[in-house]
Amino acid sequence: MHHIPDDHPRSLASDTERLTQLFGSGDLLSLWIAEPYVELAPPIRTALERRANEGWYGYETRPPAAFEAFWEWMGLRHSWDGAGITTSISPSVGTSIGVMIEQHTSPGDGVILQPPVFTDFKPLAVRAERTVVRNSLVSTDDGYHMDLDDLESKASDPSTKFMILCNPHNPVGRAWTEDELRSVADICATHGVFVLADEIHADLVLEPHHFVPFAEAARGTRVSWAATHGPIKTFGLAGICDTLLVTDDPDVATGFRSASSRLHLTRNNVFGVAAFETAYRQGGPWLDEFLTLVHSNTRALVQGLPDEITLSPHQATYLAWLDLRALGLDVPELAEWLANAGLALSSGHWFGREGAGFARMTIAVPHDTIQTAIRLLTAATRP
Repeated sequence: MHHIPDDHPRSLASDTERLTQLFGSGDLLSLWIAEPYVELAPPIRTALERRANEGWYGYETRPPAAFEAFWEWMGLRHSWDGAGITTSISPSVGTSIGVMIEQHTSPGDGVILQPPVFTDFKPLAVRAERTVVRNSLVSTDDGYHMDLDDLESKASDPSTKFMILCNPHNPVGRAWTEDELRSVADICATHGVFVLADEIHADLVLEPHHFVPFAEAARGTRVSWAATHGPIKTFGLAGICDTLLVTDDPDVATGFRSASSRLHLTRNNVFGVAAFETAYRQGGPWLDEFLTLVHSNTRALVQGLPDEITLSPHQATYLAWLDLRALGLDVPELAEWLANAGLALSSGHWFGREGAGFARMTIAVPHDTIQTAIRLLTAATRP
């Protein structure tokens, strides 16, 4: 796994204007964006170069082989064969969530979130004039857990119609177990709450943990659900590839596809088509090496962080959730402290008030970059 070359236009030192806007300085080690900062898988790059060399970039039909490649991948990597599942294309995870909220709720209805959670979920609900219902995660010494009693209480409100489940969870790094997901499915089935499972980090679970599709946990229940998938986080293709929406309910799939057609959301990108199938057909060896790097960087943080900073038990994603509460700083002070340390990290409160005192750090970087981050954090705690 190689470092992005120093002259790469998206290297870690770039985008100084955005860094200055967010963090007050453009001269920071930038580890706040949830993307891998390593070289693209060679087969994907080759496929893109080959497609570029064809010299024609007009309309192109998305081949059925792309969907077949996805399900072959899921079978090999996660023992999930997709039997009884309908697969639809979507431009993005946010598009899928936005459309599903519109279709399965009405203005004023409650949408359950589990903060601290991915920053885009709340705006999607708020802009649709839905009510955010907080089922906050519980932080313990052995990591985060769901508050299932609170979930039962919130779901039992007749106005609560929808839940966005992050599986695996961004930013806290949990790979939810089958028992946990089954509990969610049972509760939401009982109270008629639709579950949208964002599973875009499915491939990024670290051993000995494994990804459990919500579809498998929900099997045999009456819960209505859909889930988002795709190669964008796994292979660093968020700027080029489409995503997928999967569900076992033909009516849900038909409604989504109807909305996609009405809003013209299905137009594809010829480079995205090439990258999508190649990633799933040929990206396995690269991903294995990549996960080894993430695992190594996780161990480095556990062993090297100063005593005042701890890593929340890390099971999934390439996003480390750092606990800095021992520093005793409020939200503005902590942001300033990190910037003075030379780091641009995602402030924990961006993910909800439950994240105050934490910070999210991308660890999909070369090992020497993680060592640099550790040195900066250590130096900042030893004035």
